[in-house]
Amino acid sequence: MTAAVPPVGSEAPDFIARNQHGEQIRLSDFRGRRDVVLVFYPYAFSRVCTSELGALRDRPDLLAGAEFLAISCDPMFTLRAYAESERLEFGLLSDFWPHGATASAYGVFDADRGCAGRGTFVVDRAGLIRWSVVNPFTESRDPDDYAEALASLRPDLG
Repeated sequence: MTAAVPPVGSEAPDFIARNQHGEQIRLSDFRGRRDVVLVFYPYAFSRVCTSELGALRDRPDLLAGAEFLAISCDPMFTLRAYAESERLEFGLLSDFWPHGATASAYGVFDADRGCAGRGTFVVDRAGLIRWSVVNPFTESRDPDDYAEALASLRPDLG
């Protein structure tokens, strides 16, 4: 069963997932070091997802401000092919098995479709969720919203 979307101000659910290179990534490893943006998306190679992740790829200013981790239920090898095809250099994490466990912990797993929904969570260096948004499947997220959320974490750098 999918949990509710964790509220802003709550501790981000920790997880371990493999990236497109097979490396294990643990969210809590970023604590005290870097802000993290978790970008859940439904499917690699789909039109809206490719457009969204491409928009992030094309914003080096935004990517420099935090660790971006894009998470889908696609297998690791699919994510590797997707990253190479689209020149995505940030982490693509596989939530393939246990299927949708990370998306479920964040309240964005769609059991009927078997995939993550379009949810985004900004996690600060203390491990707290500072901003989130969940969009409908067909609606792209705006990278400028991420930039605003990240700027609010570090107003002294703006």
